[in-house]
Amino acid sequence: MSESEWMSSLMRPSKTLSAALALLGTWAVFLTIVNLVIGAYSEGKKVLWIDFFSGTRDPSTTEMAFVMDDALFGLVGLLLIGLGARGLNKIHDSGFIGWLTELPTCITESLLSSERGGTKMISGWLVAIGVLFYVIWSAMENTWVDPGVYSVAAVLVSFGVGLGLLEEAEN
Repeated sequence: MSESEWMSSLMRPSKTLSAALALLGTWAVFLTIVNLVIGAYSEGKKVLWIDFFSGTRDPSTTEMAFVMDDALFGLVGLLLIGLGARGLNKIHDSGFIGWLTELPTCITESLLSSERGGTKMISGWLVAIGVLFYVIWSAMENTWVDPGVYSVAAVLVSFGVGLGLLEEAEN
């Protein structure tokens, strides 16, 4: 492999990474909206994102006014969506919009069909269980920012994604 081929393979966007960025950005925008409307820390308590990530002070407040943290976190989410869309536009046959419209079919197939292999089906279910656990628990408890829930959901999702990537690499 020549140096230019090696360099171009590093610079080419990854479909998996681009999809992950788009989904992560969507989650950040969703959390921003929830935080502005009802408070993501718990009902009536807003997350102060800078303090949450830095761990310097109490990361919550009962003051529901719009603050700079909301704007920054929302912009980071939009930036992640933009980066993911840009990568998918370059690498996916039908671009970002095509990927987005194919997503429900892809999810359904990975959960209900063992055509692509049992490991791929288990992978899909681990991701689905992790996401559903996070959404259902957060909705029931009215808190969308909980490190314990993130820990459980992240393990399930990571193992699911990892199994899926491993299965694709073997094929």
